[in-house]
Amino acid sequence: MAKGPVQQNNPVTPPPLRPGGHHRRGGPVVKPKNFTGTLKRLWGYIGKERRMLTFIFLFILIDSVLMLLNPFLIGKAIDAMSLNQGKVNFSFLEGMIVILTTAYIADAVLTWLQGWLMAGVGGRIVKSLRDALFKKLQKLPVSFFDARSHGELMSRLSNDVDNISNTISQSTTQLMSGIVILTGSLVMMIFLSPILTLASMVTIPLVFLLTKSIAKRTSVLFKKQQIELGKLNGQIEETITGIEVVKAFNHEEKVIEEFGQVNRSLREVGLKAQIWSGFLMPIMNVINNLGFAIVAVVGGILAVKGHITVGVIASFITYSRQFVRPLNDLANIFNILQSGVAGAERVFETIDEEEETTDPRDAVKLEQPQGHVVFENVSFGYRPDVPILKNISFEAEAGTSIALVGPTGAGKTTVVNLLTRFYDVTSGRILLDGLDIRDYTRDSLGRCFGFVLQDTYLFSGTIKENIKYGKPDAAVEEVERAAQMAGAAGFISRLPKGYDTVLTENGGNLSQGERQLLAIARVILAKPALLILDEATSSIDTRTELYIQKALLALLENRTSFIIAHRLNTIRDADIIMVIDNGQIIEKGSHDELMRQHGRYYQMFYNQFKNVESAT
Repeated sequence: MAKGPVQQNNPVTPPPLRPGGHHRRGGPVVKPKNFTGTLKRLWGYIGKERRMLTFIFLFILIDSVLMLLNPFLIGKAIDAMSLNQGKVNFSFLEGMIVILTTAYIADAVLTWLQGWLMAGVGGRIVKSLRDALFKKLQKLPVSFFDARSHGELMSRLSNDVDNISNTISQSTTQLMSGIVILTGSLVMMIFLSPILTLASMVTIPLVFLLTKSIAKRTSVLFKKQQIELGKLNGQIEETITGIEVVKAFNHEEKVIEEFGQVNRSLREVGLKAQIWSGFLMPIMNVINNLGFAIVAVVGGILAVKGHITVGVIASFITYSRQFVRPLNDLANIFNILQSGVAGAERVFETIDEEEETTDPRDAVKLEQPQGHVVFENVSFGYRPDVPILKNISFEAEAGTSIALVGPTGAGKTTVVNLLTRFYDVTSGRILLDGLDIRDYTRDSLGRCFGFVLQDTYLFSGTIKENIKYGKPDAAVEEVERAAQMAGAAGFISRLPKGYDTVLTENGGNLSQGERQLLAIARVILAKPALLILDEATSSIDTRTELYIQKALLALLENRTSFIIAHRLNTIRDADIIMVIDNGQIIEKGSHDELMRQHGRYYQMFYNQFKNVESAT
């Protein structure tokens, strides 16, 4: 069944609708967000792991203290070689070596523990984020998915979330460790020599200017890279899904060319992002080496004048390296964050999409629906400037069958879309059993409808599981009886494993007609109060169709049904036939009544079956 676009909090105009409620697939819509705001929001998910992060921070703190102690001990070991009038103090030196060795081993163990614990934290955070995104997708209107490429949405669930995972696992421990090492190194540098500390600070402004300049470019490029990756996934998904159509029209070369264009665009923006991010570390190393040279020169002068020892210079240079390393790490982390935040923006954009309208507080649960439907002056348009239905009114008594006929784009599918609340009316109201459908809970309203659509969809799993989709607790006998009524039992019995035959995605190992029979069996088993049949037998041969018509007649008995059909022979027995054109009901009545009027329905029927009529 066709669906329409969802209202978005987005200035971008949604893709235009095709007649009949069908859409062109739109490209990814990216709404830029504030970097800091997105990062804070991402930290909200990380903050749920406070307890484990506290343990990780404790290990980092102990590890950092050991790393800060090492340069001081190295300096003392160097000075020990010149103690006692040029003689080496071997006992002191041996003690320093034992302490340093122990510290380095402890550092390795603590680093491994940090990585192990952080892997678990990152996995849980990403699971929570992916769960939130998938849960959100289930709450969005059906129309949302037709306004976007399915592959692009899949990219958000996979590539973008993986990007966030990499950012969390790589950045969190480095960030905590970097802050501790940065602060501790600065304290030790000031303790050893305030003058050398001032000399080493000369290069800090250069580091910040460099980071800011490169990050400004990489943030834009990484965001574009994620957008292009979503387009590429959409192209792949669309081509694979429609591979039969591609081959039927000999469009292999065309889709290869289109894929090549998107792939080249992804390569170009990805290359630019990597080049700019790659500039950072080499230039940082140059700046750092410049800082070490300044420290060495100033330290040499101070040592010659007797203000500091050689061991202090050695310790200070090591501390200055430890001080600079977190700056480098933080610059690198910021680079990683650009990619992670680009993915997070797209994930949060989907999470922020407007959901289906919630049930009012006084919503009524629809129990034992009778199926009495009334449309009162209903108007609707997928866009305000393009009305689809124009002030239509009709009544369907409980248990009657209503057939909707008319040209493509007339508004037939829109009628049932409004009845099932895939969309809400622009004006007017729809009553079900005397109450506005908007006053029922969505869940109870949805349960009273059964659908057999032209485009059948089956899920991966067994045939039995697919038939039981609308009634999971059905017994095996009920499943087999539903399949028998639908005319599916014959082909199922010929399959190697019968009802336990596993279907590939969308029943790819069955014919279109067989898939349609299973869809009909699924509805027969569910026994809904109201039925929507949208070209339900369009993929079935004439002989099978006659058999199915008998099964459907039994199913339709005492149930309100809305039947959309272009093959008019399938709706001759409908209680009411409504001819819809240009969003209005232009004729209404039974088959015999409409034929006697010699109006639009008569013309449609005559044009479709004139050979049969003339032979009669």
